[in-house]
Amino acid sequence: MEEKKLDINSIIGFVLIFGILIWIMYQNKPSEATIAADKAKKEQVIAAEKAKENAVTMPSATSNVVIAGDSIQLAQAQKTLGGFAYSATLPSAKNDVTTLENEVVQLKIANKGGYVVEVILKDHKKFDKNSGQLVELVKDNNSNLNIQLLTSDNRTLNTKELYFEPTLTKVGADQVLSMKLKAGANEYLEYKYILKPNDYMVGFDLRSQGLNKVLNTAKPLDLEWSMKTYRNEKSISYENRYTDIRYEYEDGKDNYTGQGKDKEETPAKVSFIAFKQHFFSTILLTDKPFVTSKLVSNNLVNDEKIDTIFTKHLQANVPLAFSNGEIDYKMSWYFGPSDYKTLKQYDKNLEKIIPLGWGIFGWINKFVFIPLFGFLSSYISYGIAIIIFTILIKIAMSPITFKSFLSQAKMKVLKPEIAELGEKFKKDPMKKQQETMKLYNKAGVNPMAGCIPALIQIPFMYASFQFFPSAFELRQKSFLWADDLSSFDQVVKLPFHIPLYGDHISLFPILAAIAIFFYMKMTSGDQQMAAPQQEGMPDMAKMMKYMIYISPVMMLIFFNSYGAGLSLYNFISNLITIGIMIVIKRYFIDSDKIHARIQENKLKEPKKQGKFQKKLQEVMEQAEAQKAKDKKK
Repeated sequence: MEEKKLDINSIIGFVLIFGILIWIMYQNKPSEATIAADKAKKEQVIAAEKAKENAVTMPSATSNVVIAGDSIQLAQAQKTLGGFAYSATLPSAKNDVTTLENEVVQLKIANKGGYVVEVILKDHKKFDKNSGQLVELVKDNNSNLNIQLLTSDNRTLNTKELYFEPTLTKVGADQVLSMKLKAGANEYLEYKYILKPNDYMVGFDLRSQGLNKVLNTAKPLDLEWSMKTYRNEKSISYENRYTDIRYEYEDGKDNYTGQGKDKEETPAKVSFIAFKQHFFSTILLTDKPFVTSKLVSNNLVNDEKIDTIFTKHLQANVPLAFSNGEIDYKMSWYFGPSDYKTLKQYDKNLEKIIPLGWGIFGWINKFVFIPLFGFLSSYISYGIAIIIFTILIKIAMSPITFKSFLSQAKMKVLKPEIAELGEKFKKDPMKKQQETMKLYNKAGVNPMAGCIPALIQIPFMYASFQFFPSAFELRQKSFLWADDLSSFDQVVKLPFHIPLYGDHISLFPILAAIAIFFYMKMTSGDQQMAAPQQEGMPDMAKMMKYMIYISPVMMLIFFNSYGAGLSLYNFISNLITIGIMIVIKRYFIDSDKIHARIQENKLKEPKKQGKFQKKLQEVMEQAEAQKAKDKKK
């Protein structure tokens, strides 16, 4: 067999073929730009696949734009939305915060959700003031702000799950933070926060631009604001009593949700909503009133020994109406003390959230108590101011007190004659009443004169029950053994809990109870001496005897957890009243002179009956006539 050999032509052919292959491979080698592009494309595909797992699709006229709730907000590629090209890898798509701060308040606004996630009041400390811990109205997700965005294909997006892009600037001395939730280069929802120096009020402009292309504007957007209110005071039950939602509606009216487990109100045309705690408040104000609202308050303190962190869960739902396809609201946030003077200076009726009482009670607080106490406390300590304040109020009321005691003295002098009439007309109660009224008229004595002065003093007493618990200036102000006049003045800590009373002993309520006991002991004796016993009526003497003991016990029990300032006021008030009574009886009321004057009045022509006496006489005569008519039948 012939052996095959490799000739020179074959070698040359293999070399040429190998060279051609090398040249072809070299010519088709991808450039560095092409490699980078391919790599980016692969990364985009991988990221887009991951985003699909928790993304919400927002459709537009030309393409689908993906808004994710985690690390990216729009798809990792150039897309078009309403004709605008927009690359969507946002640096703000992370859990960062922006801080706004002035002399009195510090705010932190989160990229995620765009709302305030922390509020610290720099001038106010929590109930344990020695710890130095500042009051924090918002922290650790106790508050949320969310707007539901309804897309044109009826999908729902929640702003609290989306990322806003922050831009912080200064305009003069003001700090301005723009938080934009972008759907394109010129399509966004914006929260604008404006913080001025030394101010608790924060401007809050809420507007949209270009979102009418992707949102359903046929119905308003739903804004939901909620908060679990933190405990900031020593007595959580006392603080909880004054925590609720307050609001202004229908051009100046004000109201509140009240206490209880589940309270709900649906006012219309709401101009502000206040999540009011005892001494601090968070308020949302709007220049354009919300057409409707739903306000819900839920009590979180079922057992004050266990539930010691939060007081209530408060929630407000309001509609944001579109105007020409866009949202545009000028609003404000107030984060600060529930102090009447501080709130009033904003001239937006915010002082209405302070529970000063309705009608005449509120007028007394606004025009008498607040100005007078404010003047006194600006010069002297708060405890001494309460004492001087109480003395001035009692001195101003002393003429009324004098008239009341004088009337009781006159009735006391007439008591023997009234008793004679009672015996004479024992079998005819109606006739006895008629003759008694004639005796009063002849003697110039008005049986109602003793009641009217007492009734006049009631509004001042009730006003004090509203004023002192609401007086922010008493917070953490000490006097004698009380370290905080706005809370209870504990002198003994009990190792057990007494129902209604508590687990401590407060001293000012004990002193007030003792003063009430002696005051009622003195007044009840006079009233029993002055008022004759009426047939068919309950035994008033026994009732008054019981009240002498019941009233102090009620003061002792219910005021044990109340603010020491109110108990101090009641103690001093009753002490002064006792002193005034002693002075009036000893130096101004002479029973012999009163008796002589009454006898002189009897000899004169009877005074013209007042409207009340005349009406009462007519009623008696009609009743007597009817009685006689019935007997004939």
